[in-house]
Amino acid sequence: MFGSWGELGGIWLGALAAAALLHSSTAAAEFRFDRDTFAFQNATVLKYHDGIALFRPKSEASDPANSYTRRCFVMTRTAMQFRKFARFNPHGAALNDQELAQRIRAVAHRKPWLAALPENQRIVFPGYSNLREISKARTQVFENNIGSGFVSYFRPSNMRMVFLDSKGYQEKTHQNLDAALARGDTFVAFLTTYPKMSINHAVLVYGRKKSRPGDEIEHYLVYDPNHAEAPRELTWSARECAFAYQKDIDFIGGFVRVYQAYDKPLQ
Repeated sequence: MFGSWGELGGIWLGALAAAALLHSSTAAAEFRFDRDTFAFQNATVLKYHDGIALFRPKSEASDPANSYTRRCFVMTRTAMQFRKFARFNPHGAALNDQELAQRIRAVAHRKPWLAALPENQRIVFPGYSNLREISKARTQVFENNIGSGFVSYFRPSNMRMVFLDSKGYQEKTHQNLDAALARGDTFVAFLTTYPKMSINHAVLVYGRKKSRPGDEIEHYLVYDPNHAEAPRELTWSARECAFAYQKDIDFIGGFVRVYQAYDKPLQ
């Protein structure tokens, strides 16, 4: 009898240890803005005023010029890829620029819709603790190697904004967003107001905000490549069956249509 209870106790202890390890691993994998985003930022090519694009470069002190443009899709995709396929070793010796560039490209060339790799199969970046830290210290190497923004203009799935503009499609997208977050995944969202074109942008949705009592609006945490300083907010209204995005210097704020990107080939 004692032996049976001892074996049973051992099984329970093992199960509890495994559960604790799983919880710890899951918690460590949660997306954090201050750790899992880039320290540099993307910029729009044109100057915007009240949602209207103007053909002149940015020049104001509150809206400085930035030569790193057209990379919103590239940066959201790469942030997703680093979360799935890379790991950091702060105790190792930092790579030189050539070695670092090779490893960045190795991550950026992996299909973003694939499942995350186990820790022991991930591409290692020594000398730094996270993506935010390494991209701040080695900005130029990252900007030169995560990919060109021009390719995003020719993504086949961009045509959805022309043919799939119904509220029903947005409701389905909302369901897919919630499902992705429930799995612990992130969600690259293509935001558009076509045919107005007051916004044509990609962001990475990584979490939900706690709802306030009586609030019928769902609030989501967003990494916006144009805003390296803090998270932004995307909302969903079940009553209107529509998304809305936070106002900033480029976008007037309000209604947007959302299309998921990089969840499958050709998307």
